[in-house]
Amino acid sequence: MGTRILRRLFVPAIINTIKPVPQTVIRYEKVICAGNYTILRNYAKSKDRGKDKKKPVKVEINPTQMSELVNVDKLKERCNDAIEKMKDDFAKNLSLRSTTGSIESLPVKFEGKDYELQELAQIVRKNPKTIVLNFASFPQVIPDAVKAIANSGLNLNPQQDGTTLYIPVPKVTKEHRESLAKNAKALYIKCRDMLKDIQNDYIKKVRKQDKVSEDLVLNVTKQITAMCEDFQNQAKNIYEAKHNELVGK
Repeated sequence: MGTRILRRLFVPAIINTIKPVPQTVIRYEKVICAGNYTILRNYAKSKDRGKDKKKPVKVEINPTQMSELVNVDKLKERCNDAIEKMKDDFAKNLSLRSTTGSIESLPVKFEGKDYELQELAQIVRKNPKTIVLNFASFPQVIPDAVKAIANSGLNLNPQQDGTTLYIPVPKVTKEHRESLAKNAKALYIKCRDMLKDIQNDYIKKVRKQDKVSEDLVLNVTKQITAMCEDFQNQAKNIYEAKHNELVGK
């Protein structure tokens, strides 16, 4: 009887002094039942699965193998010419400040023929803010020259005084920068498309060849693509550098 009383008094008190142990909550995404056993399986998150993806294999360019089916030097020459054309267009048409160099090569259509402006006028930079064009030898070409300058995209507004044109060099505004940057992108896209055309041209020539193994055709096709993509990346880097220069980054 005494023992029962002691249990009622002391056991609840001891239990109340014991703090519950927090349970760790584990989230399982799938439960699989097998016979009398329950198997809990925790799956990796989707971002962990992505780690198992293989990186794209880089194609090794072998000029010796490529030369069995294509003229590698000619391929490189055509790609380099496309990039040089883009760089030349950048230099002539995308100057932040109109220079005599960009105006000298400006095409002027006169009597059905195309001439460079420097062939028709004497061009002098009078001061940092003014360019002077003297048409004393060919005054009849002045209207065509004015039209060509106005449509050049160089943001120029020539003023005529007799046989002389005075061209104020415009201030560099944000709108002017954005306009030049837009033109730069158009020239880059033109170059990129030209490089893709060169790539497709050579791939077609390779696939038309007979008496060669399919493996060789496949390997050379991949190498042509890789080589042309290298030139495309080169053109893109040149464009991005020019774009940053034009927008002032």
